[in-house]
Amino acid sequence: MHAPLLVSNLCQRDVVTAQDTITVKDAAELMRKRHVGSVVITQGTLNKPVGILTDRDIAIIAVARDFDPITMPVAEVMSSQLHTIAATQPAITALKMMRRHGVRRLPVTGEFGELVGIISLDDLLNAYGAELTLFAQAMRREREVEQRVRV
Repeated sequence: MHAPLLVSNLCQRDVVTAQDTITVKDAAELMRKRHVGSVVITQGTLNKPVGILTDRDIAIIAVARDFDPITMPVAEVMSSQLHTIAATQPAITALKMMRRHGVRRLPVTGEFGELVGIISLDDLLNAYGAELTLFAQAMRREREVEQRVRV
C-alpha cells in the first residue's frame, strides 16, 4: 500500500495574496493579471491567512449589490470565516473539508499558521483522476492477460 496523497504534494505554492486594505477593484485586476479566481488575504509578517476573496464574491456581493468596487476594501466583501488546512494533512481531508464547508479552495498553512499554498477542487480532481486512470488501466490489463492465457 502506498502513502496517502498529502496536501503539501498537491497544493499550488504560488499564491496570490493581498492585505485587507486593497480595494475590490484592485483585487479584481490582480486576479485578472495573474489568471486566478481568488486572492488570499493575509496579515502580519508571518503571512497569516485571514480571509479569501473569490471572483464569485466580487460578482455576488460587490457587483450584484451595487457597491462601489473602486473604493470598497476587500475586508467588506471577502469571506472572513476562513477554512484552512495544514500542509501535512492527507488530500482526502481537504476534499472532505471542501464538501462540508461548501468551498472550492483551501489556503494551506505551515507549522506556524503561515500561508504556504492553496489547494483547489481542481487540484484534487486532477490527482484523484490520475488515480482512477490507474484503476482503469489495471482492469484493462487484467482482461488482456486473461484473454491471452485462456486462448
